[in-house]
Amino acid sequence: MDRPERLYDLPPFGDVTLLFNTDMHAQLRPHYFMEPPNLLAPKPLEGRPGYLAGEAMLRHYGIQRGSLEAYLFSSVDFVALAERFGPMGGGAYVGTLIRQQRAMAGERRTLVLEGGDSWTNSGISLLTKGQVMVDWMNRVGFDHMVFHWEYTLGRARVEELVKELKAQVVSFNIADDLFGDPIYEPYRIHEVGGYSLAIIGSTFPYVKVSHPEEFSEGLSFGVREKELQRYVDELRAKGVDAIVLLSHNGVPLDSAIAEKVSGIDLILTGHTHDYTPRPARFGKTWLVAGGAAGKAVVRVDLKLKKGGIEEIRQSVLPVASRLIQPDADLVAFVEQAYAPHRPYLDEVLGTAETLLYKRDSTYSTFDELSGRAIRAFYPEVDVAFSTGTRWGTAILPGQPITMDRLLAYTAFTYPEVYIFKLKGERLLAVLEDVAANAFNPDPFYQQGGDMSRVYGLSYDLAVNAPTGQRIRNVAIRGRRLDPNREYIVAAYGGRLQRSGTVLEKYTPRPIYEIMAEYIRQVKTVRVPPRPSMRVLDHRYVLPG
Repeated sequence: MDRPERLYDLPPFGDVTLLFNTDMHAQLRPHYFMEPPNLLAPKPLEGRPGYLAGEAMLRHYGIQRGSLEAYLFSSVDFVALAERFGPMGGGAYVGTLIRQQRAMAGERRTLVLEGGDSWTNSGISLLTKGQVMVDWMNRVGFDHMVFHWEYTLGRARVEELVKELKAQVVSFNIADDLFGDPIYEPYRIHEVGGYSLAIIGSTFPYVKVSHPEEFSEGLSFGVREKELQRYVDELRAKGVDAIVLLSHNGVPLDSAIAEKVSGIDLILTGHTHDYTPRPARFGKTWLVAGGAAGKAVVRVDLKLKKGGIEEIRQSVLPVASRLIQPDADLVAFVEQAYAPHRPYLDEVLGTAETLLYKRDSTYSTFDELSGRAIRAFYPEVDVAFSTGTRWGTAILPGQPITMDRLLAYTAFTYPEVYIFKLKGERLLAVLEDVAANAFNPDPFYQQGGDMSRVYGLSYDLAVNAPTGQRIRNVAIRGRRLDPNREYIVAAYGGRLQRSGTVLEKYTPRPIYEIMAEYIRQVKTVRVPPRPSMRVLDHRYVLPG
């Protein structure tokens, strides 16, 4: 494209414009983020949105290799394209693009929607307990949002921040655990262009499964598709013309919901960090996925009719920091937010000699680095687990590794590394359980995240094998797994330690402290991609 900035010149169309931002994970500075080289799919889901990666993504949507769109949507030629197009996202740039598009489309006919996972998981959000992201949202001007990782701030903190948030939280599936009463309004009806449009909110249904229960004490969540159907029917009975589900379920689950719940016109989905360069159609429902990491703002223009959508136009707008002139007030806001924390966040720990990345179905160089750091500090550890979370950043070869960039991967509110004993048979069962979740052919039984990463352990993976038979040929430190032996295991960012016997002589330390010390010691980080697992029934691609 000769003038890529023309991507942003979009005149008004139809009756209403939706601007969709999701899964920003509090990345307020422009950064690099590589899309997954692999999205391993069980056979029934192969080739569907949510399981397209790399070259397959480019082929499916007819995207030219080497283009800005290829840089945005795939991992192909990532380092070269990163050097060409520069960092993406950042609060000043995302906010400016939203403001510009709202002005172009028309203030009164535009809704700005936030799909969740935006208050947490960066250094600045950790240090401000999410405050900085609420302040940012208020400056930009959002209308509605839903939740997921926000609850790792703790229920009390979330409710404090909601009182300051100018946007309205809508969520039909957050309820009081004791009485079942909804905590937030399930939907909001807007009158636009002579039509009525309802926004139903759906928070991530597996908050209590994915995170320690104490963070959401007193609350219950769930897919609750029958309850969702009741709300859709209620809105139709009120004569609402079009219904949009603002969701944090992810593409696989929302595509299944689209085929099961009738009467939803459009689903805007987050959580799985996928993009749909074109709207996908499931049954009679359109589905649009919003990506992640602040890399894009999705604009959806709708021409409505009585009882539905007559025409839909979607534009995925790259937040390319070299193409957008950010608003001065947003630049100043970000700079002021970071100012008191710069000595900590901007400390240079070392230099990356090879690409460090996070997102993939089963492996990443960052997770290998975390395993190396844990083993360096605890040589007796046999196996180090790392989380299958999708958020993070990418650090290019030659870039400094700062504390801020390290926290982009590790800013958990429960970051402690636990050392514990786990029997071999239980260790194998854990891997099988994670695989059953990640690769279940029924999206209603996928409960979030990619495959847990392991250091010190090798295995073969059969994605399409029956439950309990996906993990094979497990070896630890080069020796075949002994089901009766107790192994010393390290893990963070979850509850795996509850499966074994915690060793009290080890004081739990945050993973980012351990990794920071390790990087300071080694100074230059070289981690070529060398997975310790082998995929038996899929082609597995390494970046580059």
